[in-house]
Amino acid sequence: MNTLDAVVAPVVTIGMLWVVPTGLGLVEGPRPPGWDALRRAWPLLALPGAVSLWLPRSGAATALAACYALATLALALLAPARLALTRSARPAELAVLTALVCPSVAGLALVAERASYPLFGFELDLLALTVPHFHFAGFAAALVAGLLCRSAGGGVLAGAAALSVPAGTLLVLAGYFVDDWAELVGAVVLTAGMTAVAVLTLRERRDLAADPVTRALLGVSALVLAVTMALALWWALGEATGIPHPTLTWMAATHGLGNALGFAVCSLLAHRRLRTAPGPAATTTAIPRTLPRTELPA
Repeated sequence: MNTLDAVVAPVVTIGMLWVVPTGLGLVEGPRPPGWDALRRAWPLLALPGAVSLWLPRSGAATALAACYALATLALALLAPARLALTRSARPAELAVLTALVCPSVAGLALVAERASYPLFGFELDLLALTVPHFHFAGFAAALVAGLLCRSAGGGVLAGAAALSVPAGTLLVLAGYFVDDWAELVGAVVLTAGMTAVAVLTLRERRDLAADPVTRALLGVSALVLAVTMALALWWALGEATGIPHPTLTWMAATHGLGNALGFAVCSLLAHRRLRTAPGPAATTTAIPRTLPRTELPA
């Protein structure tokens, strides 16, 4: 296992086994058939993918990664099913739909990387980093942006966060196929969205978090974003212009680790605590499982 793999494997393991099912448990509103069953079974379904990360690139690792990719495809198929139920294109809902689809991009990249196949001509190290990117910037960040938009009751900043985080993630992906300048545009949009998420998180910490543990988790998740997204901009700008910038391994150990543990894990833990806390915080952030038809756009 090389240095990059040694950094990426533990982070992605957490994303696969804990972040995805925890995030799914926080999504309220209409749930398509199979949602709860998939969420409960997710750690078992994700286990082959997690094991594949710790094996050398080989046929066995590829087969295990393919099992996980199938699970991510099943998750992605819940997006159109949910859309059929909600018939909503509101920013918070679009963020949730994006979160459901993003792990499938990670699953595909994982299969190619474990098979030592340069999918679309991408180097294996870039494919390896695509896996955590679409678990954390893709799934976790989009989901948190959607949760914050719902708990804030909408508003310009909340809507901007719920739209720009998914848009930035997808623009970064598109930049892989275009050039470094296009990827820089995606990084700028994603950073703007994550900045809005940080501001909304601090507002939530001030207004809703009563206990010190939840307040600390929200505070850490917001402050970590300021550092990690500055690093992301530095790297993207360096790739586009040629100015000195961190290596991929250094980015994985700083930006990647910070976003995974400092932002995603802390934020999801905080939202789970807010959801289960007694009193106003729980009722403020809770989202009804079914939405009245009068609240849905025609």
